[in-house]
Amino acid sequence: MTITEIRPGVELDVTPLSGTIGSEIRGVDLTQRPDDETLAAIRQVWLDRRVVFFPGQHLTPAQHREVASWFGEVTQAHPVIPGLPDNPEVFEIDYSQAAKLAAQYGDVSKRRGLAWHTDVTFVERPPSGSLLNAVVIPPAGGDTLWTDQVAAFAALSPALQAFLSTLHAVHDGRAQFSGVLEQVGEGEWDGEAYRSLEPVVHPVVRTHPETGDKVLFVNPGFTSHIAELDRPESDALLAYLYEHSSRPEFVVRYHWHEGDLGFWDNRATWHAVAGDFGDQPRVIQRVTLRGDRPV
Repeated sequence: MTITEIRPGVELDVTPLSGTIGSEIRGVDLTQRPDDETLAAIRQVWLDRRVVFFPGQHLTPAQHREVASWFGEVTQAHPVIPGLPDNPEVFEIDYSQAAKLAAQYGDVSKRRGLAWHTDVTFVERPPSGSLLNAVVIPPAGGDTLWTDQVAAFAALSPALQAFLSTLHAVHDGRAQFSGVLEQVGEGEWDGEAYRSLEPVVHPVVRTHPETGDKVLFVNPGFTSHIAELDRPESDALLAYLYEHSSRPEFVVRYHWHEGDLGFWDNRATWHAVAGDFGDQPRVIQRVTLRGDRPV
């Protein structure tokens, strides 16, 4: 069902895709900059729904970067992996070159299955959001799933919510990216040169800086353990939280078409690609927005 989101002076054609997370926004041409009121309305839907999709935009890398700049400060493509030569803020994964990329950059370039993660939480200031451009999409498979970590936290018992709010988690990118960094020599993030990757500590429950929502801020991709607990306790608690957070009622699954643009709140979600497309070509490009230190 399509509903109209009404903001002062603006009406957007918005279709919710699940109970709490994900909406399509139609009728907006992102090859031209919308007025400020429309951008503010889009941002509000994004904050409310965690991830929004704009079908059929067919953006070039330069346009993709420009659209991202309307919503925040654009970062380098990745702290370790270089972006496109002519557009260094654009991070591309071409799954048809998985073997070649794996030899260069390790398993990060050929993830299959549901490898749930939140982007780049292994730095002090993870991205606030990411915009993904669907460049080449397989005729079958290759969907992306997101899970709502505001709803996941809200569904926990008050006692567990209170306990989790006292804890901190270690986020570590070395297992996936140290080999990459050795090959590229130096990366860049948040104005800082990266010559090595060191674990960082974030609260297990963060407060969303724009909405004030409480967010469960651990993820299977980069959270290694909870600092205050013994490892067996940490492993058991994280295993429970990961199972809980990926329950179907918190998840939206999006079936891409070439030219679609997706925009997600990296502070309040996990995501994963469904690795069900075999050897069919799949090329996506991502631009990220600078974030803040989780508190």
